[in-house]
Amino acid sequence: MNSAPGTPGSMTGLVRTVLGDIEPSTLGRVNYHEHLFQRSPLLPEDDLDDERRSRDELALLRNSGFDAMIDATPVGLGRNPEAVSRLSLSTQVTVVATTGRHRDAHYSDQAWAQSGNEALWEKILVHELTCGMAQEDEGYAISDPDRIAVARSAHGEPIRAGLLKAGIDYWQISPAEHSTLAAVATAYRATGAPVMVHTEWCSAAMEVLDLLSKLGVPESRVVIAHADRNPDPGLHSAIAERGAYLGYDGAGRHKTWPDSVLLDALTALVNAGYVERILLGADVARRRRYRSYGGLPGLGYLGNSFLPRIRQRMGPEVLQQLIVQNPATYLAWK
Repeated sequence: MNSAPGTPGSMTGLVRTVLGDIEPSTLGRVNYHEHLFQRSPLLPEDDLDDERRSRDELALLRNSGFDAMIDATPVGLGRNPEAVSRLSLSTQVTVVATTGRHRDAHYSDQAWAQSGNEALWEKILVHELTCGMAQEDEGYAISDPDRIAVARSAHGEPIRAGLLKAGIDYWQISPAEHSTLAAVATAYRATGAPVMVHTEWCSAAMEVLDLLSKLGVPESRVVIAHADRNPDPGLHSAIAERGAYLGYDGAGRHKTWPDSVLLDALTALVNAGYVERILLGADVARRRRYRSYGGLPGLGYLGNSFLPRIRQRMGPEVLQQLIVQNPATYLAWK
């Protein structure tokens, strides 16, 4: 595949982290999808809200072999940008923060966020990417984004998001979710920031890519999150053929299927020639799954248990492509 801005192999641009902008080549090994803070009515009693425990968990991620991660929590779901900045500084793990709106079901307790006000979301997203993230998301319910107190690092610099996110439901894109995708496209056109789309079992992935493409977002700037929740190599190859990234972030969810199923799907995708279109994460995302809260498997599982199996089956060069080169290309603003 040829290298060009926004396509595989290109590391031009900048990566916007919670501690400032960096060169893509300095990211190191990246986990593309985790959460350090999170709160949702869909996950009762599973809040991630303790800074000390999140620091301990982030240290486990670091010790498992990762240098960087995407914190994929969007607006309104318990983000804590200033704490994330402190954790990044203290653990020396580079963190890219997220702005955007999840699927409707996560906002059943927030009327303002259910409205699908496209103009408001456009303003929020661009503001958080370019000026700074809100200290407290709840302020968006009552105030103009330009008047919201901006989160600041320990050095007083504004903490800015480095990634756009939208979410859709299972085989459904509601009017509000459609408005979010449109707002994400506007923010992309203004900034060139990378785009993540949450899907339920990889449903409606093609429809999402069709919509975003019509709105001016190249498929090569989009990752379909949770693609491996439907471990179908044929579907994944069709998505990759369009240029989009596949988010493999389900390792350790053995109640659904063993990791060997994901490993087989990943191998098939690599053998089909799409190694450059895959991103790896784990999306642990639950109090009961964080070791620091007394749960399992924790943020160390991906690096300690799944990556060695990739290395053994496909070799270190493939693993390097998946966790170093691909995320550096994807995260670089174009």
